[in-house]
Amino acid sequence: MNAKDTLFCKKTTLNCGGRLVLLQRPTVMGILNSTPDSFYANSRLQGVEQAIEQAGNMLRAGATFLDIGGYSTRPGAPEVTEQEELNRVLPIIEALSKAYPQALLSIDTFRARVAEAAVQSGAHLINDVSGGTLDEAMFATAGKLQVPYILMHMRGTPQNMAMQNQYPNGMMEELVSFFSERVAQLKAAGVKDILLDPGFGFAKNVEQNYQLLRRLKELQLFELPLLIGLSRKSMTYKPLHVGPEEALTGTIVANTLALLNGADILRVHDVKEAVHTIEIVKKMLTA
Repeated sequence: MNAKDTLFCKKTTLNCGGRLVLLQRPTVMGILNSTPDSFYANSRLQGVEQAIEQAGNMLRAGATFLDIGGYSTRPGAPEVTEQEELNRVLPIIEALSKAYPQALLSIDTFRARVAEAAVQSGAHLINDVSGGTLDEAMFATAGKLQVPYILMHMRGTPQNMAMQNQYPNGMMEELVSFFSERVAQLKAAGVKDILLDPGFGFAKNVEQNYQLLRRLKELQLFELPLLIGLSRKSMTYKPLHVGPEEALTGTIVANTLALLNGADILRVHDVKEAVHTIEIVKKMLTA
């Protein structure tokens, strides 16, 4: 089977609030951070009105999904109370649901209560950076809500994950074992639509991130959609000796490599550039 067949001809579908979403070709998820301390300063929203404006820009640029988060998961990020997280995300989800009723909204949280409240307010997917490791109620909640669930690999917490990047049995071997176990648990909980996120930058250093990017195709064995979050992360700018504000070029290159290795959804700050990246890769593969 050639690259055309495996990358742009997948017959994957997601049921998002009764709407059937086709992932026959890669698509884009725009990042909306309702946090004061996300690692990329330009992504921090200052309120509901700015969220509506930014969401509109992303949708017009070609985003299929919008991911709303109220808890920064950058390495060493401070703890945020559950109530504060709810206060940050629910008004935005409610406003976006009214302003853009056709938009597909994702809640970026590892807390089951936040996920449930967000879905009740209009979210269609759960994006859990902890893969269910930080709230034992998350899988049952996702099963009850019957929404797609994004299962990410991470060790520890945002506060200590940078110190947990040792993989004596091999990093890819751990990812495969982790996903195998967790996918089985999700299916047992009644979750029907599962997406995998290998967790670039989460308990992985720059070198490990590039090893993961190079070996990304190995996760195709699960036959599940792959969501890839590389946008402006340290692996895209540290090798260039710049900061996240100058990481767009590195992000575009990394996303291109991810697409060539099986990515189905690109989670990004810069939607237009990601959409253009997909179009160029598609042109090359179908020429």
